[in-house]
Amino acid sequence: MAKRRPPTVHGLMIVDKPAGVTSHDVVNQLRRRLGEKRIGHAGTLDPDATGVLVVGVGSITRLLRFLTEQGKRYTAEVVLGSETSTLDSSGEVTATYDMSGVTLAQVRAVAAEHLTGEIMQVPPMVSALKVDGRRLHELAREGIEVERKPRPVTIHELTVEATDDPMVLQIDALCSAGTYVRTIAADLGRLLGGGAHLRNLRRTAAGPFTEAEAGAPDVAELQAPLAAVRGMTLVHVDEATTALVRHGRPLPKFTGSPPWALIGADDEVLAVYEPFTEALAKPSVVIPVGEQRPRELDR
Repeated sequence: MAKRRPPTVHGLMIVDKPAGVTSHDVVNQLRRRLGEKRIGHAGTLDPDATGVLVVGVGSITRLLRFLTEQGKRYTAEVVLGSETSTLDSSGEVTATYDMSGVTLAQVRAVAAEHLTGEIMQVPPMVSALKVDGRRLHELAREGIEVERKPRPVTIHELTVEATDDPMVLQIDALCSAGTYVRTIAADLGRLLGGGAHLRNLRRTAAGPFTEAEAGAPDVAELQAPLAAVRGMTLVHVDEATTALVRHGRPLPKFTGSPPWALIGADDEVLAVYEPFTEALAKPSVVIPVGEQRPRELDR
């Protein structure tokens, strides 16, 4: 079997995903643009959704687990009075309700009482979660619906504003990884005594990465690997400690919250450490030597 060619392009890209393409489509586009196969993203966006897609290139794909676990911020519209098969505007309408009497004050009260803080959320059938080895969205396409266990998620903030259409609300949600915004919309409609679905979903931030720094797939900048650990506790180490890190040695726990990104000379990302024992931390990821500098990209 041919040996896999080691990656030659390394760094982080903050992409503003357009509507109408999958997150995997964006990755494939970047593979062609960069001439690099080892590329992945930190958190799927639905095809109809837009916004921040954090992409790791080369050695930085090793860090995607930590980036995926970071919280996300979304904006979207909630359409009151109709439920759909996908809980968003891409599905078929399955039920309608007269919700003309619902007030903004009622919506905000329900959102604050039931959809803010730590809650239990049932994943939608159109999600990528697996049940008995099959992804839910694959089952949904075959017309199969299975029971899904509620999962804990945290909605740190949920603001609701009126729009020009009394049946459409604008929401802004800051939530933990794994939260389904379409389910927030469906639950909001149900709790108001009717139904609702989501439309115009946009991710405005993923962890510390925001839409202000995002670019379209064909122009997004390749940032240095240091950008990938922006949301972690940074620990700058000397040459002696660098040698220990290179060999994957456990080290005394560091100050600050884990995970800890260990940084060597010239802002080189050496590794990411996590708690191991009461006194020690160990590396979860060690970045190979020489895989740090982003390559200049052709426009």
